[in-house]
Amino acid sequence: MEEREMRLMKGNEAIAEAAIRAGADAFYGYPITPQTEVMEYLMETDATARTGMAVLQAESEVSAINMVYGGASTGHRVMTSSSSPGISLMSEGISFIAGAELPCLLINVSRGGPGLGTIQPSQADYFQTVKGGGHGDYKLLTLAPSSVQELADFISLGFDLAFKYRNPTMILADGALGQMMEKIYLPEPRPRMTEYPDWATNGTPEGKERRFITSLNLLPQEHELVNIRLQKKYREMEKNEVRYEMIQCDDAEYVIVAFGIIARIAQKSIELARAKGHKIGLFRPITLYPFPYGQIRELSDNSRIKGFMSVELSAGQMIEDIRLAVEGRKPVGFFGRLGGMVPTPEEIENALYDYFNIK
Repeated sequence: MEEREMRLMKGNEAIAEAAIRAGADAFYGYPITPQTEVMEYLMETDATARTGMAVLQAESEVSAINMVYGGASTGHRVMTSSSSPGISLMSEGISFIAGAELPCLLINVSRGGPGLGTIQPSQADYFQTVKGGGHGDYKLLTLAPSSVQELADFISLGFDLAFKYRNPTMILADGALGQMMEKIYLPEPRPRMTEYPDWATNGTPEGKERRFITSLNLLPQEHELVNIRLQKKYREMEKNEVRYEMIQCDDAEYVIVAFGIIARIAQKSIELARAKGHKIGLFRPITLYPFPYGQIRELSDNSRIKGFMSVELSAGQMIEDIRLAVEGRKPVGFFGRLGGMVPTPEEIENALYDYFNIK
């Protein structure tokens, strides 16, 4: 077995290189910090010459997501990346893609808001991502990496999940992960697709039935059936695709719940706390949708656990899902930083002590 290639890479560059190696057919995007290097890397390394991948800077985010819509309808592996305000502009198109049941990969290297905000990292796009940022009852399969390695690994996984469920997959990262450099092992290259799904609109042989892809249904009784089918698909995702990591929860009395870059910082917090004799664990959701409700609920049933604390780069969004999972069995505290400010491990540790009055 050949060893995987190791490189020191910035998160945004890892996204782009992993996309090339995942056999992506097309990238359509528009520059916005802190993720602009994704498209720059694809162009500078000439992804088109390397694999035949199409790389195009659209005239806007609205144009980019509609190009993704068109490319996805042909059954190809297509993707885009943007950052918070850009994802907002794409929301209508994302809803169209979800309604048309098309696979694609979306990446949000999120920044602080609201408004133009700051280019510093944030997790305040949680609601936008997992509660349906656009209109209608749709869901995005959502992966939350906590390292540059996971950013790279989740590209192929994201495409696989998108095609498995004919649904958009979102990788929700942040400005810190996009800009930080880490040693990573690059995935082995995958060939580009040569066979396409039977629903794809990439040409129909003579005598075969024409294929139509749309999210429009004017008859309510027909559109209700479409929605029922979508909801059934989401239940399958919830059954089969929950991913999470538990660190030192076996003997924990208190559990920090955090995702992405904050989970990395919180891991140091629990080390500091345990050095002082406090039994603290970390629960890291890897899929934000489907959210690991059952696993957190199981923890809350344990008599040893005294409480949970949600730590986020927001005013408190994931905490609502933690409370839904815990269902009042245990107290759920919150600590967050806003506007692109990132907490230290000591700040998280002390917030836990203060909320639960741990001496």
